[in-house]
Formats: sequence, C-alpha cells, structure tokens
Amino acid sequence: MNIEEKKKRIDELSERLNEASRAYYADGIEIISNFEYDEMYDELLALEDETGYIRDDSPSINVGYETAAGLPKVVHEYKMLSLNKTKDRDELAAWLGDKEGLLSWKLDGLTVGITYENGRLVQGVTRGNGIEGELITANVLACRNVPRTIPHKGRVIVRGEAVIRYSDFEKINESIDDTDARYKNPRNLCSGSIRQLNPEVTAERMVNFYAFTLTLSEGYETKSRREKMEWLKSQGFDIVHYEMVDADNLFDVIDEYEKSIASFDIPSDGLVLTLEDAEYAGTLGETAKYPKDSIAFKWRDQQAETVLREIEWSPSRTGLLNPVAIFDPVELEGTTVSRASVHNINIMEELRLGIGDSIRVFKANMIIPQISENLTKSGNLEIPGSCPVCGGEARIRDEDGTRTLHCLNPLCMAKQVKKFEHFVSRDALNIEGLSESGLLKLIGVGAVSEYADLFKLARHREDIVKLEGFGGKSFDNLVASAKKASDTTPARLLYGLGVPGIGVANSNMIARACHNKWSDMESLDEEALKDIDGVGDVLARDYAKFFADDANRQTVKELLEVLSLDESYEAAGTALEGKTFVITGSLEHYANRKDLKAEIEAEGGRVAGSVSANTDYLITNDPNSGSSKNRTARELGVEIITEDEVRSMLGK
Repeated sequence: MNIEEKKKRIDELSERLNEASRAYYADGIEIISNFEYDEMYDELLALEDETGYIRDDSPSINVGYETAAGLPKVVHEYKMLSLNKTKDRDELAAWLGDKEGLLSWKLDGLTVGITYENGRLVQGVTRGNGIEGELITANVLACRNVPRTIPHKGRVIVRGEAVIRYSDFEKINESIDDTDARYKNPRNLCSGSIRQLNPEVTAERMVNFYAFTLTLSEGYETKSRREKMEWLKSQGFDIVHYEMVDADNLFDVIDEYEKSIASFDIPSDGLVLTLEDAEYAGTLGETAKYPKDSIAFKWRDQQAETVLREIEWSPSRTGLLNPVAIFDPVELEGTTVSRASVHNINIMEELRLGIGDSIRVFKANMIIPQISENLTKSGNLEIPGSCPVCGGEARIRDEDGTRTLHCLNPLCMAKQVKKFEHFVSRDALNIEGLSESGLLKLIGVGAVSEYADLFKLARHREDIVKLEGFGGKSFDNLVASAKKASDTTPARLLYGLGVPGIGVANSNMIARACHNKWSDMESLDEEALKDIDGVGDVLARDYAKFFADDANRQTVKELLEVLSLDESYEAAGTALEGKTFVITGSLEHYANRKDLKAEIEAEGGRVAGSVSANTDYLITNDPNSGSSKNRTARELGVEIITEDEVRSMLGK
C-alpha cells in the first residue's frame, strides 16, 4: 500500500473500532469478536507508527467510551486510564525485568471509582472516557459487597471492577421465560445494570465489586502495592485475587492462573501485572492513554485449522434460526471442539463461509468457541428457505442492519418448546438438567417431537452428544434423570400435560378425588368434575374438552407406554382441615413454598396468596417483620406462626 492507501485503511480501522466500542460499552452489543477487535487494533497501531497519521478519535489515544446522556458527568480527580496490553509471555517478562510485581485477574466488567470521606461512601463514578465518568453513587451503594462505611476516616479513593458472576448470571437468565430476551453475557448485563437510573436494578442483578487499586488514602501511607491491597481488605473490601511474582516464578504463576480459568466464577479476559514498588512506579508517569506502572496480559488464543462441514440452523421458540458452524473436531484449550455459533447472517457473509472451507477456530477468553478466520472463503452457503424443524417457510429479517433468519410457521415445534419445558418442570415430570435451551437443541436435531420422546433419548445418543452443552457424561445423566422421572404419579402427569387451568393444587385434588386411578381421572365428565371442590364450570369444560381431543388422547397413550404410574392411594389427613394459611418470606426446611403448600393441603388445609379476615394463620420465619403481610395480619388479629410451628401441626 502507498501512503494514501495506508491513511485510508487507518480511517477505516478507526471508524470500525470506534463503532465496535460504542456498541460494546454503551449498548451492550458485541458486533465483532474480541479476536477481531485485537487483530484490527494491532493493525491500526502498526499503520499509525509507520505513517505518523493518527486521527483525533483514534482508539489508540482515546480511553473507554463516551458517557451516557441520562447520567450526571463527573471529572475524575485522577485520570482513569486503560492499560497497554501484550499476549507475549517474553514481552511481559521483559516489562517486569528484575522488579517484583503483583499479578492479578483482569476482570471483565465495568471499571468504577469509589470515594470515601470520614469513613462514608460519598461518590461512585464509572471510568467513562478516562477524563470524565458517570455519577452512579446510588447504584454503587446497591452493589452486594460494597462497604457503605469503612474504619479509616481519611479521604480514600478506591478503584475496582463491578462484575456479575457467571453463577448469578445463569440464575438471572433462568428467571426469564423468553429465551431470546435473555442476556448474552455477564459483562454487558453488568454495564447496563450499573449505568442506569434505578439502583434497585443493580441490587436485583447481584452486582459485585472487587477492588484492584488504592488511588488515594489520606492518613495511610505505604510504598508497597501488596500492603495497599491487604489494607483494602482490612477496610472491608473484596479484592481481586493476586499473586506476587518476579523473574523466577512469573511463567509458573501464569500457568496456575490458566488452570483456574475453567472453574473461575468471575468473568475475566486476562491478567494484570502491576509493579510492587509504588514509589518507583510513581516516577514512570504515563502516556496519553496508558499508565506505565501496569500492563495487561491477554490470553494468546490457541487456534486450530479445520474444515467446515455444515451450517446447522438452531431454532428458538420465537422462530429465530441461529447459524451454528459444524466442523471437523479439533483440540482447543484441552477440550475437543466441533461447533461454534456464527451469531447472524451478517457475520456468516462477512466470513464468506462455504461448505468445505478451511477455517481457523479459537476459544474466546479460552472458553467460547468462535471462528477467527476463513482461509478459502468460497461463500457457497445457501440460506435455507424453509425451517429445518417443521419445514415451514423461513424468511430473512433485517433489524437495524442485523440480518437474521426466522421460521414463519406459528405451529413450529420449536415455538412450542414452552409446553415441553412445563412438562419436564419440577412439579410435573421433573426431568432434571433439561432447560429450554437444551430442549430446543433436542428438537432441532429431531430427537424430540412428542413428550414420550423424552424417555427414548438413548436411540439418539450419537447426534445428541455432539451438541453444545451435551457430551457423553451429560447425556448419560440426562437419560438417567428421564428414567428416574418415568416413575411418577397421576397428579404429576396431569399437571405436566398442561390442561388449561389445571395447576399443581387442582391436579392433586382431582387425583385424590379419583383415588389416584389414572383411568378414572382421564374419563371424568363435566358433571363429575364440578363435584370436586375447587373445580368450576369453565375448568370442568376445558378439562373434558382436553381429554376428548384425539391428539391429546394419543399423546397420553404414548406416555403410558413409557411411564410407570404409582396409583397407590392413602386417604388425605385431617390435621389442618378447614384452616386457611398464608406463607411469606424465606423457608428453611422446604426448597420452596410449593412444597410446604402441598403438605398443608395433604392434611386438609388451604393456602391463600394474601392475608384476609378469612386467614387463620400467617406463616413466617420473621414474625417481627414490618412487611405488608405481617402488618395486615396484626391489624386483622390473624395468628402469626413460624415454619417450625406449622411443622409441629403437621406432625413433623
């Protein structure tokens, strides 16, 4: 390239990288992978060094992201710069030289500065663009582990990373019924949770804060970075895990960190090396973008070359069909990989993927398989015009420039995944380890199309073990769970079928009324149903209509061939007959309120959702609470009892 072509390429790279940063930091959207970003960034640096041409908005001289419009702006007392980085161990060792350093996790969340005065938290600010950030004090106070007060009374400024743990992230996503509405990764969710106007959201999203540096501590002085970290711990902060390193042990400590990645619960995209001698470090100064006393070490992505064999269009319950690359198995970071999500049609076309292409794959942050490069770029893929699940019409949609494929058939089996999720749920057949995403994968490969198929998965072992999230051990566990679930009760089967209006309580009542005989339950007519306490006209009509339907009867017939029903019957107890209970707060002896409710109803009691004049007992493990239910119970003279007291009434 001549000089003008190089300048043009610098313009292209700067604009593309800035666009990716805005999407990532401000909107929580990943439009290019970390691998692609790093490749483009390194190319930009090389071209800028070669030509001397650096744009005012170049990512090489600007930090972070522009602050959001809805939050007040705060100029940092001390600039919050990003870190220079390397993926080369020898380069990292050369940077450290004969000095001692602290090697810690580089957490992947949102960098935050917190100020304390007279022992009280008075300000929380995001990094923003390094010069000014967003004022988020209320949100910082809502973080799970941020101390509101500290023992030290001098002015203190602490910096750290706000993060959402992987385990908490999974719990948050599991609580969202719509798979496509679930969050993509904990980093983006954390950024959105802490940079918004309602601190209650921050608390609900289980955001944690891990301190990684002490910027200012009036009245406490030390030249040791290690001592500063330990001092922060003594003040009540959770700190980023660190190890002391020097030229002799640096590589060994890096190896130990690498071994920990698979089990580390906090998102991380590398390590940070900081000089231990704070006094010496203070003499080094900084560049326009980086401090010179610290450097980031990013994992060098292990890559493998393989051959693309097919694109599998993985379904979702909204009809979205996600392209997944299937390739010859390769070893990456100690595991065998044969699949990688391509995310959308834009990325698929940008990579110019084609069947038989030679591609390079890697694990982003040593965890998530992705395609880094297409070496042959045949571009011979045809986007299907029909859904691979149901055969119905599939059409491309363009939403703000992102092109995706969707099934248009409202009766597509994938769109009915909710009924399968209900069928395997805890109160129904209770097949453990089978989430909505797992069900969609089983439906996508044709292993499941009817309820009974869930108990015949062994015949699809070869296809299922290749799916992401499955494997030999997971598959065996799933088959064992289904086998265990096949020994069930009529009440569970009735609830699992999803008869309109029939919940857990009604299922148990109908089963008891029929003395647990499934044939009697299945053949109930409207009049017989209305004789059962709690069953009204509408419920009776819908129930009878459900079991009169030929397709539903066939479904039940197929299930009875694979299930073993325990139809034994014991008359219900009467210990709590005629008594109405309301349950509030957390429980100690039961996994959830439904379990306690079932025991109360088995002894003739009734459980209501709210306290009224008809309530006999309010069950709570916090009788002195000021909650609305406790207040109402006291006002109405309703007796307040503990979980242990109701267990005594149940004969426990």
